[in-house]
Amino acid sequence: MTDFPSTERIAYSLFFPMTTRWRDNDVYGHINNAYYYEFFDTAVNQWLLKTEALDLPDGPVIGLVAETACKFRSAVSYPQQLEVGLTTLRVGKSSVIFGMGLFAEKSNEAAALCRFVHVYVDQESRRPTPIPAAMLEKLKLLTP
Repeated sequence: MTDFPSTERIAYSLFFPMTTRWRDNDVYGHINNAYYYEFFDTAVNQWLLKTEALDLPDGPVIGLVAETACKFRSAVSYPQQLEVGLTTLRVGKSSVIFGMGLFAEKSNEAAALCRFVHVYVDQESRRPTPIPAAMLEKLKLLTP
């Protein structure tokens, strides 16, 4: 298992702003852990859409989430502006491990760390397929 990404803001190549919502808070007054995954998933998908790394949603290759893990380091709550930092931890032949950090706005230390393993598959057969060359080029911009 690959380690988690760095806790430091400087280790991330790109950031996506997120806004907490009233409904995200749990009974303890902080964001419920399930919503952290929504922030992380949103960041990866925003990157995919923004860069047009894949032809979504009907292209020949799609990414499936094969594994996720999150380390919670400090609480965030509503109302708060957040940012998800995105990098890559590993780029393989048919998979990518994205590393993410969830930062309170202007904080240099991540409140949570995440790793998402995406496996790229043929849209029809759902069998692993090599990452398209165009996406590999865009991934280089995320790789430290």
